[in-house]
Amino acid sequence: QVHLVESGGGLVQAGGSRRLSCVASGSILSGNIMGWYRQAPGKQRELVARIYSGGNTDYADSVKDRFAISRDNAANTVYLYMNNLKPEDTAVYYCHLAQYGYDYWGQGTPVTVSS
Repeated sequence: QVHLVESGGGLVQAGGSRRLSCVASGSILSGNIMGWYRQAPGKQRELVARIYSGGNTDYADSVKDRFAISRDNAANTVYLYMNNLKPEDTAVYYCHLAQYGYDYWGQGTPVTVSS
């Protein structure tokens, strides 16, 4: 079993920055993919960014050039650096870990961007 705990959400003004963190514990295997998804009210959950164990990354077009994802494999931690935040970035952000056909989710941390 894998347990994911996010932190860093909160209220931020448009144009501001925020860093989200997610610590994974439990049966963490090498070769996993860690990432962040978000779900805004009334919308489906969507991928924000993900990072492979080797460091390759994928980003949603809406956050490219504003967000950056990184990971510390030794600490089983993934970060999401969010810059130039916009009101449309308001959502609950979920940490995700995928390994060998299994998906694990955190409880979510809300980010609210005020205009």
